Amino acid sequence: MTQTLRAPTPTATRRLALLDVLRGVAILGTLMTNVWVFTGPGAEWGVLQGTLGDTSFGSVPGAAEGVFRLLADGKFLSMLTILFGAGLAIQYASAARRGQPWPGRYRRRALFLFGEGTVHFVLVFAWDVLMGYAVTALLVAWLLTRSERAWRRVMWWAAGLHLTVMGLLTLALTTAPPAGGAVSPQVVDLYAHGSWADQIAFRLQNAIALRLEPVLTFFLLLFLFLLGVRLFRAGAFGADEAARRIRARMLAWGLGLGVPLSAAVALAGPDFFLLGRYGAAPLTAVGYIGLIGAVVDRVRRPGRFMDALTSVGRMALSGYVLQNVLCMLVAYGIGLGLASTFGAPWRPWWVMGLWAAVSVVLLVFSTLWLRRFPAGPLESVQKWALRR
Repeated sequence: MTQTLRAPTPTATRRLALLDVLRGVAILGTLMTNVWVFTGPGAEWGVLQGTLGDTSFGSVPGAAEGVFRLLADGKFLSMLTILFGAGLAIQYASAARRGQPWPGRYRRRALFLFGEGTVHFVLVFAWDVLMGYAVTALLVAWLLTRSERAWRRVMWWAAGLHLTVMGLLTLALTTAPPAGGAVSPQVVDLYAHGSWADQIAFRLQNAIALRLEPVLTFFLLLFLFLLGVRLFRAGAFGADEAARRIRARMLAWGLGLGVPLSAAVALAGPDFFLLGRYGAAPLTAVGYIGLIGAVVDRVRRPGRFMDALTSVGRMALSGYVLQNVLCMLVAYGIGLGLASTFGAPWRPWWVMGLWAAVSVVLLVFSTLWLRRFPAGPLESVQKWALRR
C-alpha cells in the first residue's frame, strides 16, 4: 500500500547534528566487537563455535579484553539500529514535506541496500548487518502507513517475542551438555592461509548458518527500528531543552538498568551470551545515546575530533564497509595475516591497537573525503543508482 502524506512541521526535516555524531560513534563502536571476529581462531565461523564467549577476567590481558568487549558487545550495534530507524523516520518526514507517496521510492532504497549487503556478505564479512536492516526497513516503512497506535503495539509485541526467544535459547544452552568443540583446523587454516576465492566459496556454502543472527534477532531489529522512529518523533535528537530532558531520562534508565545487567550476564558465563548481547545491550545502547548527547550538549566549540566523528556519521555506510575491508586485509592470510602471526602473548593488545588504528583511518579519511565531495563513496553510488 502506498500512502500520500501531509507535510509535517518544518522542524521535522531539519538536519539534526547530534544524529551524525551518534552514527559516527556507533560505526567505530561496532568495530570494537567486529575486530575480535576478524582476529579470532576461525574468524567468522569461530563465532558459531563460541569463541567470542571465551573471556577470562583472571589476568590483566583477560580483564582488559573483557572490559573492552563488555563496553561494546551488542551496544553499538543496537545504537546503530535505533539510528537507522530514526533515519527511516526522517525519510518518511521528507516524503511528507514534499507530498510524495509512501513507501514509494523508499522500497527501491531498501532493496538496493539489501543488494549492497549481499555483496558485502559474499566478498568481505559474513556477519553483515545491511541485509537484515533492509528487510526490516521494508516492513517498518509499511507499518508507518498504519496508525501510530498500531505500530506502537507491534513494537512492544516484537520486544516481548524477542525476549521470549532469547530466554528459551538461553535455557537450552544452560541445560544442554557442554559442546566442548573447537574450531576446525581446516577453517582456521582457511582464514590464515586460504585464498579470497576459497573464503567466498566457504561463505556461500555455509550461508544459512552465517545468516542466523538477523533471523534470530528479527523481532529485536523491528523493535529497535520502531524505537528509533518513536525517539525521532518525540524530538529526542534535537538541541532544545525538551530533547535534553528526554536524553537525560535515556541516560539514567539505560545505563542504570543496562550496565548492571550486562555485567551480571558477563559474569554468569558464556551460556548467557545471548541475554547479554541481545537483551541487556539494547538497554545500555539507549543509555549510551543519552550519555553521548549529554557530552555533546556541553561542548561549546566542536573541535577536530567531533568534526571527524560527524564526518564518519555522515558517510556511515562507507565507513562500515571500509572498516571491515581494512580488518580483512590486516587479519586474514589474503592480506598481512596478522591474526595468525600474533599469538596469545600479543592478544588482546594488538587487537585493541588494530581497532584504534582503523578508527583513526576512518576519522581522517572521512574528514578529507567530505572536504571534496558532498557524500561518501558508497552513499554517492547509492544516490546515482536510485536516480536511474
